[in-house]
Amino acid sequence: MTGVWVLLATLVVAVLAGLLLKARNGRVRAAKPAAAARDLAQLPAPVAEALDPASAVTLVQISTTFCAPCRHTRAILSALADKTEGLHHVDLDVTEQPEVAHALSVLRTPTTLALTADGRELLRVGGVPKGPELLEALRPHLAEADVR
Repeated sequence: MTGVWVLLATLVVAVLAGLLLKARNGRVRAAKPAAAARDLAQLPAPVAEALDPASAVTLVQISTTFCAPCRHTRAILSALADKTEGLHHVDLDVTEQPEVAHALSVLRTPTTLALTADGRELLRVGGVPKGPELLEALRPHLAEADVR
């Protein structure tokens, strides 16, 4: 009888963990103060080189070679960047450069970072982003660029 209770408890924990992970997937989070204060000189070289100085916001997608959700994320972010003025998308594969992921505190792929032209992190998304939600979060930063 004890084995049945252990099995049920394990199933409940697994279901709760799955629901928590699903709720966090694709959620737009504001940058932490330390990341928001980071500038271009403090970014890893591959990320700094990927930023587009002509765009208000560059979406840097951190991916790995065998990441299946990364392909879906790439399609969403590319389409978003193509139809939005001031938005640029770059896919950075960190399979051979784990130090880049470590320097940016990226624990999973895909992770998308929204960075300004001077390297400040605005927000990040872990998992596959929801396009309209991401665009809404970026709108104030894109509007600032239109005013200048």
